[in-house]
This record gives sequence, C-alpha cells and structure tokens, in this order.
Amino acid sequence: MSTATNSVGRVYAESLFELASKQGGDAAAQDAGDELVDLVEIVRGDRRFAEFLRSPAIDTAARENALQSLLKGRVSDLVLRFMLVANRKGRLGELEAISDAYAKLLNERFGKVEVDVFTVDGQLDDGARANLATTLKSRLGREPVLHLYMDASMVGGMKLRIGDQLIDGSVAAKLRRMRRALVEDAGAKVRADIGRFLS
Repeated sequence: MSTATNSVGRVYAESLFELASKQGGDAAAQDAGDELVDLVEIVRGDRRFAEFLRSPAIDTAARENALQSLLKGRVSDLVLRFMLVANRKGRLGELEAISDAYAKLLNERFGKVEVDVFTVDGQLDDGARANLATTLKSRLGREPVLHLYMDASMVGGMKLRIGDQLIDGSVAAKLRRMRRALVEDAGAKVRADIGRFLS
C-alpha cells in the first residue's frame, strides 16, 4: 500500500471514527469498525463487487443508487452515509486502507496493539498463544491482538511484527547469532593464543 493510500485511509478513518464516537461513544465506534471489516471481507471475496466499487467506468450516481439498494438495512445509517460520501469522492477503492486505519484507531482507543506472528505452519497451540499474549502484554503495556501467518521458509521458532518492528525468534536467526558468537569467541581465543606466544 502506498503512503498516499495510507494517508487517505487515515483521513477517512478519522472522520468516520469521530462521527461514530460522537453518535454513540465507544460502542458505536466499534460497530462501525466491525461493519467496515465485513465490507472489506466482501470486497476480498467477491471480485465483481471489488471491481464495482473501484471502476471509474461506473457512473457515481448509478453506483450510489446501487450502494443504497445493496447496503440499506445491512449496515448502519452512519456507515451507509460514509460509503456514499466515499463514492462521491472517488475513494471506495481505498476501502481496505480506510478499514486498516480505522482498526488502528480502535486499537489506540482501547489500548490494543496488532501483532503479526509468523510460524512455520501459521499456527500456535492455545497454551503457546496465551503465553505469548501474556508476555507481550506485560512488555508492551497493551493488549496484543495476534494475527497468525505461515512462513514456510522458516525452520522453526517464530517472528513477530509489531508496527514497524520485527522481532526474529526463528531457529535460523538463533543459529546465526550462535555462529556469530562462536566466530567472535574463536577469534578472541586465537588472538589471546597469539599474544601468549609472542610474549
């Protein structure tokens, strides 16, 4: 996603977040976020709907009428009005960026942090998941929201991405650190032996 898309997403997300919060507090803000996530899931799952939202070939007024028919009664009036404004401004193609930015605003409001967890198979058993969540909460001071992903290139262990930070706890990274330590130890030992020999 480009920086421009991210900033557009943030601006629209902030507007919706502010309106939802004013309208019904935290509960309304959460509901609007849930509705955005549902809409993004539909876009991801239905190529024709995604094209319908993004296509410049579709007249704005015709798309607005279709959106009203499709969404009225299925989403809140606030989210429907938001979708109509985004349509008029030509920003429906940014719906995923808007939803992502909105989720970040919700997390900030509720003291949560998104954490991407990469493992060989994209899974963690319940105990490991709970342990990781507890550890992260104590270190970050916020409730982690874990998203699991598969990284078949890993040998084992896990990697965590928290915002822009990557924490590499994979087996390969541990082996690299061990090798580096061994090389440094061996170099120090050789230098010490040479020093003793020369003295």
